[in-house]
Amino acid sequence: MSGHSHFKTIKAQKEVADAKRGKVFSKMGKVVSIAAKNGGDPATNPRLRIAIEQARNVNMPKENIERAILRGTGELAGDKLEEVVFEGFGPGGIAVIIEAITDNKNRTLGEIKQILSQNNGKLAGEGAVQWMFERKGIIVVNTKDQSKDIKNEELELLAIEGGADDISWQGDILGIYTKPDSVETIKKNLETSGIKIDSTTAGLIPKDTVAVDDKAKQNCQKLFDALEENDAVQETYSNLRD
Repeated sequence: MSGHSHFKTIKAQKEVADAKRGKVFSKMGKVVSIAAKNGGDPATNPRLRIAIEQARNVNMPKENIERAILRGTGELAGDKLEEVVFEGFGPGGIAVIIEAITDNKNRTLGEIKQILSQNNGKLAGEGAVQWMFERKGIIVVNTKDQSKDIKNEELELLAIEGGADDISWQGDILGIYTKPDSVETIKKNLETSGIKIDSTTAGLIPKDTVAVDDKAKQNCQKLFDALEENDAVQETYSNLRD
């Protein structure tokens, strides 16, 4: 669950789900459990509703989701999880924010520091790079899933008319960015217009991006891959330009 382009990340999660099913389910279980701390009913807990949708998108079994919810509400025994955020710099000086869920903050801190140092990066103090990003709601639409009558221009227009702040294309994938609390409203507006939604989530989007040379970009990808392999890391954001 790492990378600098968030809606590409969501697509990648689906593609690797079969190869890394156990790790993906474990990470998603933590996301659901953390979200369920604020209530186990998705109808009244928007964060849990999004977490469940993400879990379903990677084909996480219903019983796994239900167990994760019960662990989050305390109805089922489990590790005491907490959310932690690390800020740092990667190859080429890119800014990196790492979101993790762990039962041992000090252990995870040591692991993240080691991963960064091994990949031409370094940990930074709190607030060092947070200001370079803003949190957005993200709606992902795959044009291959839509009616053949709907053109890309129409999709863009529907997204903007529906309340989107911004849009971004990556091949056949349209990323629609909005305020986090507007995701559900815009999603329903699009679905009413006959648009099939691939996924919804919330994430950090860089205010500006940084270009690096090819070697640094390769090293950045190695860093993202190494963070991806860490059991605690849920999301990695950067301001690396595609």
